This record gives sequence, C-alpha cells and structure tokens, in this order.
Amino acid sequence: MNTLVLKNATLIDGTGADPVFNASVVVEGERIKEVLAGSPGAVPAGATVLDCSGQTLLPGLIDAHVHVGAVEANLMEQQRRVFPSVLVIRTVKVIQEALDQGFTTIREAGGAEPGFREAVAQGLIPGPRMLMCGFPLTQTGGHGDFRLPTEGYTPVEQVAGLATRVCDGVDQVRRCSRDLLRQGVDHLKIMAGGGAMSPSDEIDTSQYSLEELRAAVFEAEAVGKYVMAHVYSGRSIRNCVSAGVRSLEHGNLLDEISAKAIKESGAYLVPTLVTYEMISRMGKDLGIPENNVRKINEARERGLEALAIAHRVGVKIGSGSDLLGPMQVYKAMELELKSRVLGPMGAIVATTKTNAELLKREKDLGTVEAGKLADLIVVRGDPLKDIKVLQNYQDRITLILQGGKIYKHIS
Repeated sequence: MNTLVLKNATLIDGTGADPVFNASVVVEGERIKEVLAGSPGAVPAGATVLDCSGQTLLPGLIDAHVHVGAVEANLMEQQRRVFPSVLVIRTVKVIQEALDQGFTTIREAGGAEPGFREAVAQGLIPGPRMLMCGFPLTQTGGHGDFRLPTEGYTPVEQVAGLATRVCDGVDQVRRCSRDLLRQGVDHLKIMAGGGAMSPSDEIDTSQYSLEELRAAVFEAEAVGKYVMAHVYSGRSIRNCVSAGVRSLEHGNLLDEISAKAIKESGAYLVPTLVTYEMISRMGKDLGIPENNVRKINEARERGLEALAIAHRVGVKIGSGSDLLGPMQVYKAMELELKSRVLGPMGAIVATTKTNAELLKREKDLGTVEAGKLADLIVVRGDPLKDIKVLQNYQDRITLILQGGKIYKHIS
C-alpha cells in the first residue's frame, strides 16, 4: 500500500477549529492514516514525502450545486443550437475543470445523466466525485420548461445540457421520480419556484403543490435518498420544508419566517451567490437575454441579505456555485462572497464539512481526519487572510489529492 506524507503544512481541517501550524498528514492508500500537530516522525520506507512549508492544507472543496452540462451561458439557446454529441464533449471539459479548481466532489443540480458519474468512477475521464440527480422535475411553464410561450412542442430530453422532465400532478411526479431513481440517481431535484433563467416565470412565484412536492420526497426517502429544490421566495421555501425537502437551493428572497422554518426542519440552505455576480457582469456579453439578466439582478440584490438572515437564525448553510458556460471557472469566488457574511473560516466550513453532511458523505469527506478519504488540496498562501488565493487555482493550488491519488502537483 502506497504511503504519502505531507509535512510542515498549515492545516485548516474543515471543522472550524483554529489552524494547526507545521502539521503533518499521513496518507495510506486512499485514506488518511494520521493527522499530526508536528513532525511525522519516522517515515515508512518507500513513502513519498512532500514538504508543504509556507502553504495551507485543506479538505478537498465540495460544490453542492453544479450544472456540468450547462456549457453555454444562454441555456435556452444551448438546447436549440448545440449538437448533443458536442454537448457531451464540452461537458467532459467542465467536469475536469471542476477538479482543476480544487473541487474534489460536486453535486449535480440537474441536466446530466448518471453516466458521467460512472465515467469518472471508472477512470474514463478525470473529474471530481459526482453525485447525480439526472433531469430535474418541473411543472408545465415552470423553471426549467425552456419553451417560449409561442412554442408548443414536447420538451426534449438530452444526455447533457439542462433538460428537465415536465410532469404535472401527483401521479406524474411519482412516475418521473421512480424512473429517475431506477436510473441510479443519488438524489432528486425539483423546481419548486420561479427561475431567473427560464422564459415564463418570475423568481417570486411558487411552483408545484404541497401534494406534488410530498410525492417526490416520499419516493426519494423510500429508497434512502432525498430531494433538493430550487426556491427563491419565502412561500416556496415553506412549502418545501412542509413537504420534507432536505436541500433548499438559492433562497435569495427568504425572510426571517422562512429561515426559521428551515432551521426548525433541519434542512440545509445552499446559496449560490457567484452565479448572480458573474451573470450580472458578463451575461449581456455572453448572449443572455435582457429579461433574464433583469431577474438575475433582482436575485443578486437580495443574496447577501438572505444569507445574513439565515446565518443569524442558525440555518445550516452549505455552498454551491450554479455557474453557466465559460463562467464555470469562477467556482472559488463563491467562498469570497460568502465570507462577507460568514467570514473566511465560515465560508470554508460551508464548502467542506457542511456540504459533506448535506450530501450524507460526512463519514468519508469534508474534513481532514484519520479514517476519511484523502481528498486534500494544498494552496500557496493563507486563505484565512486572503480567501481569493483559492481563485488563482492554476498557480496557487499546488497539490490536488483525490482518494490518495495525486491528480496535480507543482513542486
């Protein structure tokens, strides 16, 4: 069994504890064997030793809201203009770029089928660990129904991209949920409120009845899985909490009442601040329609306020990016934005420990502890002093370790 020793690192272990200086981490096979506050002592014969002096060692980052198939910024036109085969090839590039940025685990939020997860697991393509939901469920005219009001064709389901399953009524929701679970998804995604990137709805609307939401939750929990839901408004959030949804995405329009409902239910909130920031800056130039940019800016204006309310109330806060097209390389900016409310350490914990708990993978991921999978990154500099160091991943991230295997190493 191969042994790897990382020594002289400043350790931020993901738990929220103070950094440990001159720490050592011993990796044996795919797992962490020891975490030491000092020298590793006698090193086993044949072990690889990497000196991390002047650098910070962290758990591999986790992005809990990704659309790997969103290869174009303008999603509505992507499905009309990009061949499915080209979509697949470009999706593979997005998957690899996620790992390049230090994200060793990602949770798909809809549009890509589980085969991409299997391709990574089988070593066919490089990429992070992937948790998949397949095609999100949406109601007719809901977020993810990308048909224009003048279009009456049946929505097309594609291998990649951001295709959804339009289903209405409890029976259809049950059938679609069961079919996705049959395909081996890790969780279900349901669009429970209006969206900024769809043509027919405003972000403050609620979608799906309580009975429909409960049907999806019932089917997921029947096989030990859970539901993540796209929401903005307080009403959408309260509906989802009442239905038993575990993961609430975005939540930019939440108020104190809905935040307290999240906390009392034990659900998680996954803000995705960076996508609004980047679309506000780049969306027009990338061909996103003016009406969609308008809705994005409405959500952006409320994002930090909503995060502050949730943090004050004590909601469990995870972290996602939700980036589209060429903006997908800005994942780590999410930590910078969250740090304005949570502080740098809080942003790191949200992106590691809390995300691992949300994904029900805390036994293996999220913190640097003995027995866990050796998903680790080493970065030049101190992210507690300058969280932006994580954004310059080409130069600043010197080591990416996934399951004990070195993916990237800059000496």
